[in-house]
Amino acid sequence: MNTPDFLKIAQKAKKMTVEEVLKALNVDPNRGLSEEEAKRRLEQVGPNEIPEKKVHPIVKFLSYFWGPIPWMIEVAAILSAIIHHWEDFIIITSLLIINGVVGFWQEHKAENIMEFLKQKLSLNVRVLRDGEWKTIPARELVPGDIVRIRMGDVIPADIKLIDGDFLTVDESALTGESVPVQKKVGAIIYSGSVVKRGEMTGVVIATGLHTYFGKTVQLVQTAKTTSEYQRLVINVGNYLIFLSIIMIAIMVLVELHRGMPFLKLIRFALVLTVAAIPAALPAVMSITMAIGAYELAKRQAIVTKLVAIEELAAVDILCADKTGTLTKNQLTVDEPVAWDGFTVEEMLFYAALASKEENKDPIDLAILREVDKEKLRKCKQLKFVPFDPVIKHTEAEVECEGGKRFRVAKGAPQVILQMANADEKLTKEVMAKVEELAKKGYRTLGVAVDRGNGWEFVGLIPMFDPPRDDSAETIKFLKRNGIRVKMITGDHIAIARQIAKILGIGRKIHTAEELEKAKGHELIHLCEEADGFAQVFPEHKFKIVKALQEAGHKVAMTGDGVNDAPALKQANVGIAVAGAMDAARAAADIALLAPGISVIKNAIVEARKIFQRMYSYVLYRITETIRVLFFVTLSILVYNFYPVTAVLIILLALLNDLPIITIAYDNVRINNRPEEWRIKEILTISTIIGSMGVIETFLLLWIAIHFLNLSPYSAGTLAILQTFIFLKLAVAGHLTIFVTRTRGPFWSIMPGKWLLWSAVGTKILATFIAVYGWGLAAGIGWAKAGLIWAYCIAWFFIEDLTKRAAYKYLDVRNKHHGGPTKAAF
Repeated sequence: MNTPDFLKIAQKAKKMTVEEVLKALNVDPNRGLSEEEAKRRLEQVGPNEIPEKKVHPIVKFLSYFWGPIPWMIEVAAILSAIIHHWEDFIIITSLLIINGVVGFWQEHKAENIMEFLKQKLSLNVRVLRDGEWKTIPARELVPGDIVRIRMGDVIPADIKLIDGDFLTVDESALTGESVPVQKKVGAIIYSGSVVKRGEMTGVVIATGLHTYFGKTVQLVQTAKTTSEYQRLVINVGNYLIFLSIIMIAIMVLVELHRGMPFLKLIRFALVLTVAAIPAALPAVMSITMAIGAYELAKRQAIVTKLVAIEELAAVDILCADKTGTLTKNQLTVDEPVAWDGFTVEEMLFYAALASKEENKDPIDLAILREVDKEKLRKCKQLKFVPFDPVIKHTEAEVECEGGKRFRVAKGAPQVILQMANADEKLTKEVMAKVEELAKKGYRTLGVAVDRGNGWEFVGLIPMFDPPRDDSAETIKFLKRNGIRVKMITGDHIAIARQIAKILGIGRKIHTAEELEKAKGHELIHLCEEADGFAQVFPEHKFKIVKALQEAGHKVAMTGDGVNDAPALKQANVGIAVAGAMDAARAAADIALLAPGISVIKNAIVEARKIFQRMYSYVLYRITETIRVLFFVTLSILVYNFYPVTAVLIILLALLNDLPIITIAYDNVRINNRPEEWRIKEILTISTIIGSMGVIETFLLLWIAIHFLNLSPYSAGTLAILQTFIFLKLAVAGHLTIFVTRTRGPFWSIMPGKWLLWSAVGTKILATFIAVYGWGLAAGIGWAKAGLIWAYCIAWFFIEDLTKRAAYKYLDVRNKHHGGPTKAAF
């Protein structure tokens, strides 16, 4: 068999007929490719994906030596060489390399996690192979594959349509044209566009790099979005840099006046600046977010945008779909009601003919379970119109044994009644029955048949979708922790009220009609006080989200369909529920792999934990900068000497940054209210603890000079004094981590094992370096090291007591302003 020239076929496919394309691709539209042939073609053309441009690991590693922070350390190393301080040059260069290795490893780990998440969200497609329809990853598609495309799908490759009525396709992401275009048999649909309506079969003509637009839509976003956390930390970083420049400028002017050699002074100033600014910021941010995303994935919630983690921690309103999220989405048929002239058996048969088993729709599957499969096989669907939220029904043209043709439909009772041109009497009877069933929690479908004389109303099929076992308890849990759940459903208001009552959501359920009438402040008030909304269309979701955001709320919205995409994008956190269409997942910030509201609860809990870790990091970073920067500057101004050398400052910065990177694994306890960045609290607490650090360190310096006879002006004792102060800063710095990570006593939350042992390990390493003077000018011995440890531990308890008193004062002060409350999780 000759191998088709796929590239030429793709180029000419637009002008070729369906038959010509199928012949050129050597495929039978009724059987599809064989698995063996598909495998051979996959080896020939490669996977259906766009290879990412990856930076070579060596280039990426070298990038850690390029930038403002590495430049400062590099200049300090060069200046050390110029003034012939070769030991300092070797140590500074070694520490620079170590810093680069640590940063490279952290980023590599974060990238691996994001790659794992991408694989979790990979597109799947329905394909015909060896005469059977099956679902495969889109990356395994090859030219010649017969595929089924339906509403909500993101087109996985360039496809020529070969069978079906029509598709309405949104190509705006590719062409910029905002109006969806209609496609029929013979037309080509391009990779990356989204199906808005319809269902058709097509043949793949191009994949991967050979698609018309040269790329596929990726669900995991690569856009660089700046979150409130990133903005806050960047601003804090800028503030610390500004503070450093002022303090160092004062030091430089004083030292130049005193006659300090310029090169030596600049070298020290550069190194002090490096110690003052948050050098570990990028690594801490990326690894904390990425590890958090991995933890969420283990709880069946896949993050498509990392910044959504912080937004999820701040959510105070969750708008949840009833079906599938609050209920089991396991529909069962209960006592159908046939209307005049029809039997229940006939009605179920007609409803089954208006269904499509391969679509795996819960309503279709529930109806198909009630009908004899053998009887169904005697009929053939000639034409099928799938359900969409606009027409609110499915419809099929059917041919049964003997060539008998007729049409069937099922859908919302009011829509079916309109199709049947029902009179006022029939409409009242039917809707009264619908109302009666809805009060019992039943969702009702209408069924109609057209046997050649127009549509006839056949009857009603009540369906029950029971609430999930964990929904009521989860809603109580969320309410206790500051999140209000609002139920959103397209079902009848009576059903919504019944389910809301069972779940304890509330009784204030409003309809789409009320939403339409309300404007401005009235709309905002309506959305705020409502416990739920019934009979809504997807476009109403956008309106609800917008109104709640205008009232100052952080809103999470669930969705599953292509028409939910605008609301999912507008929400602070868009959540695509399990089984959502590709278009909804692409628009969402988080995609759920398992159904139910408890999955969302778990995601919120995990997001708040991640937030707390980031909060602790910001608090610690400001505290440490104040402590080191102000102490060093004050010592130079008062005693006219450098309390630590440039090498010791870089070593100190490295030893402090290693444990703080592991904060991503720390144990935390979360507030029972949505999280927010309390910048006044952060600055107040960090300033108090940082100032205490300056006082305690300066006091120890005074003791060392006046009682331990470690004079800064004697060549014999200066090096010992500097090593002495280095160990004090190292030990106290690591203990500060355990002060800043809790609001209560430091022992109230057991630290994570990685944080604990990295802090203990680096403290022990710093102690041995100071005691034996490894790489330093002088060691201090075990007696002085013991004194430092005892002194630091004593002040550690004092700092912790002071911190708790400061938090207590702030909590009392903020009580009337909705301030932070006790931890709940």
